[in-house]
Amino acid sequence: MPTESAQKVDAHHLRRDAFLYVRQSTLRQVFENTESTKRQYALRSRAIALGWPAERVHVIDSDLGQSAAQARDRDGFQHLVTEVALGHAGIVLGLEVSRLARNNADWHRLIELAAMSRTLILDEDGIYDPANFNDRLLLGLKGAMSEAELHVLKSRLQGGILNKARRGELELPLPIGLVYDGAGRVVLDPDRQVRDTVQMLFDAFRESGSACAVVRLLSSRQVMFPRRIRRGIGKGDLVWGQIDVSRVLQILHNPRYAGAFAYGRSRIAYNAQLRPVQKGVKQQEWPVLIRDAHEGYIDWEEFERNEFRLRQNLGFAPGERGRMPREGSALLQGRLLCGKCGARMRVHYEQLSGRLRPYYCCTEEVVRHAGKPCQWVHGLAVDEAVGALLLKTVAPAAIEVALAVQQEIAQRIEQSAALREAQLERARYESELARRRYAKVDPDNRLVADALEADWNRCLRQLHDFQLEHERQQHEDQSQLDEPARKRIIELARDFPRVWNDERTSALERKRMLGLLIEDVTLVGGPSIAVHVRWRGGRTQSLTVTKPRPIALIRKTADVVVKLIDELLETSTDLQVAERLNALGYRNWRGDAFTPKKVAIVRQAYKLRCRFERLRLRGMLTGEEIARQLGVSTTTVHQLGRQGVLTRHLYGNEHRCLYEPPNGGQLIRGAGGRYGGRPAQFIPAQSSEQGAS
Repeated sequence: MPTESAQKVDAHHLRRDAFLYVRQSTLRQVFENTESTKRQYALRSRAIALGWPAERVHVIDSDLGQSAAQARDRDGFQHLVTEVALGHAGIVLGLEVSRLARNNADWHRLIELAAMSRTLILDEDGIYDPANFNDRLLLGLKGAMSEAELHVLKSRLQGGILNKARRGELELPLPIGLVYDGAGRVVLDPDRQVRDTVQMLFDAFRESGSACAVVRLLSSRQVMFPRRIRRGIGKGDLVWGQIDVSRVLQILHNPRYAGAFAYGRSRIAYNAQLRPVQKGVKQQEWPVLIRDAHEGYIDWEEFERNEFRLRQNLGFAPGERGRMPREGSALLQGRLLCGKCGARMRVHYEQLSGRLRPYYCCTEEVVRHAGKPCQWVHGLAVDEAVGALLLKTVAPAAIEVALAVQQEIAQRIEQSAALREAQLERARYESELARRRYAKVDPDNRLVADALEADWNRCLRQLHDFQLEHERQQHEDQSQLDEPARKRIIELARDFPRVWNDERTSALERKRMLGLLIEDVTLVGGPSIAVHVRWRGGRTQSLTVTKPRPIALIRKTADVVVKLIDELLETSTDLQVAERLNALGYRNWRGDAFTPKKVAIVRQAYKLRCRFERLRLRGMLTGEEIARQLGVSTTTVHQLGRQGVLTRHLYGNEHRCLYEPPNGGQLIRGAGGRYGGRPAQFIPAQSSEQGAS
């Protein structure tokens, strides 16, 4: 050791402890590069030679197998930095700078803390005092060279990997259903059950267009899906189990199933906690994409169609809406285009008369640019028009469609039966294998024999369950292929309009039926709604729908009814008017019969005089007014009215009436007083000619 380096160690440093940091980048280096590890541990003797007692030389080796590219997750390095910052360390020992850190930020932070706490740094070349400018400059250069070395190593490795990937020769882990053969080529899995199951998944998506529908279909058919264990115990073994939506999406998005070699589909990024996470890369930005590199389950065109359909199923993608049928009565949900701006139209529901009424609206400008909606169209009239057009178009080809459906059902049943048979055959093989293992064991070795016997019993139980499930499912499938089922399907096709209009047919099923024939519908609002339908296959058809009237016009009472009510009120009460209108067959806007209350509402809405006002204008008097005129009580007036002595006119119920003026006359009181004895009588006044006679 040079004398000038040893002179940097003084009593101030020796009063503190020495810390030796030992690290290897990977576990493989720990087991294979043992000489480097020994050299690092040997630095402990140098600290002792410099004057530190052996018990005060601390070895930090908890980061063995950890990379030095980042300080995160390196507990040993964090502990070392803490001791330096607290002033507990007199010297830090490391074989070289790359052992301590390969990141300039972490290295310079350690140097800064060591300079502030007057801590020395020792490597294989000598001792450095970070408080000294020259030593600090040299340590900084060593750190920069260490980081550059890491960059060069990574560049060489990445360059080799990328060059091999461009030739399509880079061996990457293959998804289930694909394997490497003896020559290193990618081929389909030789296990027929695995191949058929993967192919069934793609067929189910081609038919349904939804990952969730694929999961439901496989689950309903009791089809297990395979996967291989990637790491740990049993690596490479095949395991069968239920499939979920995330696994289906992973398979559908994988281009290897289309026979394409792709490299760089994801990259490493850092989240808010500075932890590495995988981020997907768009297909246009993949570094390597080689089509038709090997055999696949689908072709590239179908893969791109699947990608496009999955993007549409997102539901809230920018500028798009989900096209998969969902809840709600809007028949054209997800298939509408705005005829003014070309964006996808959304569905809005409003409560009206206890029901949700659909409206189709284009809010692209509102959402994206804080503008105004392009158009807002009532959905019921459009749905009815498109539904009628669909019934008119489907009717001629209904029988052909029914036969095609019957054939498709038969193919599905055969495919499911083949997969279940393969699963049953595998269970038989595993059961026989367990039996042979049990038969070969030494009977005296009871510990092994008991375990093998339990495994054999488990395989037998599993075989029995598979057999029962296969027989049950086969019985159900046969019921779908018999002649009565075929006749039901044909009858269903012949009576398609009845099925479409049946209340038991849900809106979800109608949307699915419509999606099989119609690609999209374009709406242009105005005085009338222009509807342009694009059928599957490219054929287009246009029609015009009358715009629904506003609710104010719908609820408006017909002019003829208002006029008739005005005429009837001259001679009738509200009750009599309602009875007369119902007898003539008139109804309100909801189709309900008229009642006195409904007649009163019409009177008030159109400012018609009621029966009471009309009678008052004709000079009719109330009971109180007649009583004051004749000098009798109101009760007497009402009695005279009921007896017919006074002429009365009803304006409400039987007790609400007005009286004609008496125009003179006298009231004859009965014997026994003014109000007692015989009832009083009113005698009208006679003319002079009658009196003379």
